[in-house]
Amino acid sequence: MSNPLLEKFDQPFGTIPFNEVKTDHFVPALDAAIEEAKSEIDTIASNLENPTFENTILAQELSGKKLGRVATTYFHLFGSESDQEFQKLAGEISPKLAKFGNDINLNKSLFERVEEVYLNQLETLNEEDARLTELSYKGFVRNGAKLSDEDKDRIRSLDEELSTLSPQFSNNSLNATNSYELWLSENDLDGLPQMIKDGAKMAAKSKGREDEWLFTLQFPSYYPFMKFSSRRDLRKELMTASVTKCNGGEFDNTEICKRIAKLKHERAMLLGYDNFADYVLEKRMAENQTNIYNLLDNLFDACFEPAKEDLRQIKEIAKELDNLEDVKPWDTVYYSEKLKQKLYNFNEDSLRPYFKSDNVVNGVFEIAKRMYGLEFVKLDNIQTWHEDVNVYEVKDEDGSHVGILYEDLFPRETKRSGAWMNELRSQGMQGGEVKRPHVTFNCNLTKPTDTAPSLLTFAEVTTIFHEFGHCLHGLLSNRKYTSVGGTSVFWDFVELPSQIMENWVGEKEALSLFAHHYETGEVIPDELLNKIKDSKNFMSGTMCLRQLSLGYLDMAWFGKDNDVDNVEEFEWNAVKKTALMEKMPGSSISCSLGHIFAGGYSAGYYSYKWAEVLEADAFEKFKEDGLFNRKTAQSFRDNILSQGNMKHPMELYKSFRGREPKVEALLKRDGLMAANEA
Repeated sequence: MSNPLLEKFDQPFGTIPFNEVKTDHFVPALDAAIEEAKSEIDTIASNLENPTFENTILAQELSGKKLGRVATTYFHLFGSESDQEFQKLAGEISPKLAKFGNDINLNKSLFERVEEVYLNQLETLNEEDARLTELSYKGFVRNGAKLSDEDKDRIRSLDEELSTLSPQFSNNSLNATNSYELWLSENDLDGLPQMIKDGAKMAAKSKGREDEWLFTLQFPSYYPFMKFSSRRDLRKELMTASVTKCNGGEFDNTEICKRIAKLKHERAMLLGYDNFADYVLEKRMAENQTNIYNLLDNLFDACFEPAKEDLRQIKEIAKELDNLEDVKPWDTVYYSEKLKQKLYNFNEDSLRPYFKSDNVVNGVFEIAKRMYGLEFVKLDNIQTWHEDVNVYEVKDEDGSHVGILYEDLFPRETKRSGAWMNELRSQGMQGGEVKRPHVTFNCNLTKPTDTAPSLLTFAEVTTIFHEFGHCLHGLLSNRKYTSVGGTSVFWDFVELPSQIMENWVGEKEALSLFAHHYETGEVIPDELLNKIKDSKNFMSGTMCLRQLSLGYLDMAWFGKDNDVDNVEEFEWNAVKKTALMEKMPGSSISCSLGHIFAGGYSAGYYSYKWAEVLEADAFEKFKEDGLFNRKTAQSFRDNILSQGNMKHPMELYKSFRGREPKVEALLKRDGLMAANEA
């Protein structure tokens, strides 16, 4: 039987033939691709010629491309379009990939050849060849190449187990999200905007219950309900389901959290580090835990009192409006919205008509055109994984091909929650030629209803800009090798291109390009623009404190060895200094925090705040020179977006900014400067 994953992709631009790929293709394709990759590695390792860059470093860089293609396709679909049968394959696929990865990293003959080139030939190589050699050598060392045979065997065992735990965590989280349903009658809908009710009605109809309304734990359903529903009892019910998700029950992640942390700590110890965080931070801008805690603690000092004041005002308006004396966690979002309306005469839902999703996407494309000269041409001949997905060819201003962009905006039961960017094909050398990238941005935004198109919240617009920034980082990569280019950078630098794009959402000059009323075409009025600007720091102390709590929690799990008995208690001890309210019984952040247990952010969640310092400082340059200043944008493209991991991130940043970043820009932007100075 032919297997499309093993054949040359003959689709336009070499895109993946998603319509032809079936679930039962993956394991056979993976097995065949692993055998081919093994053969390629064996040829390199057993080469009797003296090691050179070409016959060792470059040969390894170009090996295993078919395997990479199979694995990339599987894990993209695992997150974007997978039923339970497809999810189960991860339990077979992940260990095979982990084993193969270790077969390379722990291959003594291969490492000796790499080490020879690194130690004795580095100075003879050009800059990019030398960088690839350095990354290859350090990658081997960091993955156990210098360990004893006994320790290598233990590394293999640890990695094999870890490879099964992360998919289990993700599957539990997705299945727990999908398993909860809040079914309501018309009498239960008090306070909800019509569009939210229409979405819940459509969700119920899709399940054959036309006389009811359905709310779920998917964010576009969950958050508006918490924000607008005047039914306090139902807010409590929905929030309880959300915060206790995967903490016990059928989809329990508690033991997985504990086991992942233990295994990662042991792995780091084997490699000569005191803990997993120290291992990770060797390849981060932050460099060590002291610098991370300095960042978190300084921001904590700046935001804690403003966050307390946020809560005081919430309690005040709850008392004023409803004579509520005892504000609970399920009340805060609801009354913060009431407070915002009072302070700014501003109901954020009034923005939705100006944020039709199609217009927002076209708007971010227009901004990319003005900054970088890019064109986005919609294609109708590219196979996708779901009918909701749109595909674009990205062209430079001279008409040259930049890459392919897939856009997947809406939630479904076969798609994980959150928002993310994937590289389906990374920019760089493959098959003897440098190829352009294929990237995706994936969100879970408000869906169209029977009566209205997809109309987004301001936060959802910001999400599009964030993920699109990641896409630009992948699309505008301009390196020779995939291991050097694209988003393969330090993880506390990778959020700079995404987070800086969020700044344009708050600027009139940018909003006027795309924020047009979906029915009348009217440009968003100055009155609303002023309210966006006036309210931009609303609850900024609370939001900063929330991010810090996740950073502290992450470092608690991975900054030292832990003998965790009760996940809830451990977690509370880690975050209680950031808590302004009592803990909800049974609640756990860790059990559904996929970033650190099923993603790449273990000992790295701080990087969102780290990158905020970078992007706030960098955006000051755009504000000084002009939001669409082509010279400044070209400098950002040349020094940041195109460079990948060619140099240390601080070198790249200083090439753009002329100096190291300063934290003052972030504190000033978020209205926290005065508190910090006090």
